[in-house]
Amino acid sequence: MLKAAIILLMVALVASLGTGLYFLMIDQGDKTKRRLYNSLGARLTLALTLAALIVYGVSTGQLGHRNPWDAGPLPTPATEQP
Repeated sequence: MLKAAIILLMVALVASLGTGLYFLMIDQGDKTKRRLYNSLGARLTLALTLAALIVYGVSTGQLGHRNPWDAGPLPTPATEQP
């Protein structure tokens, strides 16, 4: 469920980026239209929500890493007793 929400937020970010580009091209610097700024505000809100969701997922252990080059923490060596 968490991974689906992250993917949904990423898609929403790309869509917001596209609408911002569209408003930038259509409005052509018109000072009376605030659509570009509203799109930027929505994108900033989406990005902060995505970052908070990722931090939440990592801190609760729902998101982890499975990198082949990182085998995890090394075991502590056993101390020898005489």
